[in-house]
Amino acid sequence: MRLTSGGQVTMKRRFFFLLATAFGLALFGISSSTVLAHHSFAAQYDRNKPATLAGAVTKIDWINPHARFFVDAKDASGKVANWEVELAAPAMLIRRGWTRNALKVGESVTVNGSLAKDGSNLLNASTVTLSDGKKIFAGSSGGDGANP
Repeated sequence: MRLTSGGQVTMKRRFFFLLATAFGLALFGISSSTVLAHHSFAAQYDRNKPATLAGAVTKIDWINPHARFFVDAKDASGKVANWEVELAAPAMLIRRGWTRNALKVGESVTVNGSLAKDGSNLLNASTVTLSDGKKIFAGSSGGDGANP
């Protein structure tokens, strides 16, 4: 900062310095929360716990960093539970043949993937079989070695 002849910092320069600092801190806060929100496959899912869910889609979130949908699936006892199914990022899904309208609420699907380590109703999908029988790679960061 530059001092005036009286030893005072000009108000204009102080204002711009504070504005730039505030802007920089805001950008840092936004970007750090986005980075912290993302996770690795191994941190949240167990590749040694494969699962298959079948049921009706109840909700679809076409969002970053991972698209997801929710499905009502029955467990071994016949009790229905709502499961969150994580997919790849929307851009990756589009490259794999998905569209925003590939799934519809109410559609019956079969999902193969890996269960969450914490035992919650969360699955990272590797493939999704649509009601018409079309099987689509879900872009899982866990990978399944296939690319149908």
